[in-house]
Amino acid sequence: MPAATRLYLARHGSTVVSHEDRFAGSSDVELSERGREEAERLGRRLADRRFAAIYTSPMRRSVDTATRVAAPHDLDPRPSPELVEVDHGRWEGLTRREVESKFPQEHADWERDPFNTAPRGGTTGAVVVTRVVPFIQRIAREHAGREILAVSHKATLRLLTAILLGIDPRRYRDFLDQRPCALSLFELRDASSARLLLFNDVSHHAPDH
Repeated sequence: MPAATRLYLARHGSTVVSHEDRFAGSSDVELSERGREEAERLGRRLADRRFAAIYTSPMRRSVDTATRVAAPHDLDPRPSPELVEVDHGRWEGLTRREVESKFPQEHADWERDPFNTAPRGGTTGAVVVTRVVPFIQRIAREHAGREILAVSHKATLRLLTAILLGIDPRRYRDFLDQRPCALSLFELRDASSARLLLFNDVSHHAPDH
């Protein structure tokens, strides 16, 4: 049996709007000071891995995270638009409370089924899946038997995880979480066989890492 591809998935670090609980999926916000420190710690944690390639969403918060993690490996992160976040359309920049107040029905529909519904001008979870799943399958084939890392975003990573594990993607927000700079790990034997080894792990956030 051929060796499995080890797929490491990391969410970007904390951003300047994370603590404000604002929708910023397609907004190109930067890492906060805390987010940069989280990325540095993740880089130290993964310094001894043998990555064949590191991929990242082209958004600044992801590129900055991936660049810090890639530094010990003499690799340049590969910007990949397939890894970008859900676009929240007219909700971008608003807090959750503001959205609930301004667009109550739209928000209720999205809360009920974020896979098939989206704010006006935004993208559904289903659209994210159609781009990110084939991309991950492709890079797993290209680096068969190796270790690879992909740095992406909260909703995108939860949707990908749901599909890889056979979880109802309509419930991804109920069942799955992704903390800033969290690390997950899958073994992929083929395009339809994924084994979860680690999920949403932030032990590297501790000062001794």
